[in-house]
Amino acid sequence: MARIKYFLLAAALLAFTAATPLTLAQAASSTWSQEDTVRIVKDVQKQIVGLPNYAVFDWITFGIHGKTVVLKGYVSRPTLKDDAGRAVKNIKGVEGVDNEIEVLPNSPNDDRIRAAVYNRIYTAPSLRMYNANQGRLGRGLSVARMAGGITADPPLGYHAIHIIVKNGNVTLFGAVNNSGDVAVAGMQANSAPGAFSIDNRLVVAGASRKEK
Repeated sequence: MARIKYFLLAAALLAFTAATPLTLAQAASSTWSQEDTVRIVKDVQKQIVGLPNYAVFDWITFGIHGKTVVLKGYVSRPTLKDDAGRAVKNIKGVEGVDNEIEVLPNSPNDDRIRAAVYNRIYTAPSLRMYNANQGRLGRGLSVARMAGGITADPPLGYHAIHIIVKNGNVTLFGAVNNSGDVAVAGMQANSAPGAFSIDNRLVVAGASRKEK
């Protein structure tokens, strides 16, 4: 089976740092030209990040297999999976979309954990910069959202640190400025009540990433 290279998407970050023009040409030498591949990758990023319901509790990656775009990751609402597939399918040159995005369980307990982890991370002084709202939403989440409604009404705007919760287990995705912030985010998440486990997969922006 042909190797698929996956690219990360952090909201509004357009994380394309792991790919070089040479790598892209190798990934699609039998399909698109290098120029078309670069354009399509950028268009996929733009379409996914531009989805109005793509938020801090979602994380999407994508790869290229022939002229098919393979979508992976996690979303907190089924509509987002469908919206992502439709948006990518309409890109010029894309002949197919393999939508393997996982829809997370609809769980009030997971919702409460999302709110708790969000508050702990985005009210930390050193991490507020990673939220376009500078932590204000973290301090001002409504009682209803804290009690289990945050998936339907997520904090809006840019968030560099994405919080994925599945059956009480938390995974952090995204890119931050330094290893100290990676550590702080992990400690803050660990201090949130209710989570069974924390998997900190944050990376330092610009650092090399291991390919799957």
